[in-house]
Amino acid sequence: MKWRLIIDRGRDPYWNMALDEALLVMRENNRIPNTIRLYYFSPSSITIGYFQEASEVVNLDYVVKNNILFTRRITGGGAVFHDENGEVTYSVTALLEDFPSDIIERYRVICNGLIYAINSFGLKAIFKPVNDILVNGKKISGSAQTKRKNAFLQHGTLMYNTDLDKLSNSLKPLREKLLSHGINSIRERVTNLSIELNRRVTRDEVIDALVKGFSKALNTDFIISSFTKEEVKLASILIEKYRSHEWIYRK
Repeated sequence: MKWRLIIDRGRDPYWNMALDEALLVMRENNRIPNTIRLYYFSPSSITIGYFQEASEVVNLDYVVKNNILFTRRITGGGAVFHDENGEVTYSVTALLEDFPSDIIERYRVICNGLIYAINSFGLKAIFKPVNDILVNGKKISGSAQTKRKNAFLQHGTLMYNTDLDKLSNSLKPLREKLLSHGINSIRERVTNLSIELNRRVTRDEVIDALVKGFSKALNTDFIISSFTKEEVKLASILIEKYRSHEWIYRK
């Protein structure tokens, strides 16, 4: 089975989340084939998990002062700082029947694409359930999922040159989670490809590695595509939710 591949440009968080949800709706209704999308955030932004409270996980004073946009995802997981010049985000939208029924095994199958990509740089990446990928004991990628009746969306990140100071200043670490890892700050827990390789890794390198990695993990050739008019139309409706105060600050 061939998958559709969209290599997208940089967009703000509202458009990015609206487009991912549009893909899920379209796949759920069999309007599109299984689709993988590679993209980034411009400007740098934050997304918070569906079940999180913004004031508990985002340093609102710092974010407002530095004009950092943020919104809520429809997927679970934690808050993420998306560095415009340091991270590539992926989304996988597919039928549930094409993947294991167990959520951790779905994560594992898809995260293998990230592991193959990271390993191609000469690093050793490992999958740590539920949804993290580690290099040298530090998190370099995280993912999140949601499902509908017959389809699911998984999206996540690969940090290649993320500014860890901005990340640390933007997010409020959940103390219990950090302590469970025996560390005291976000910077002690995360890394990126440039740090691990001691050189500047580029976005193009990462996208190329991800295309090859996901092709191998999903055992497919990709059909290069772009958004349909129907997808863009649906996203242009959904975007109003992602921009709204009620959605971002819902409890």
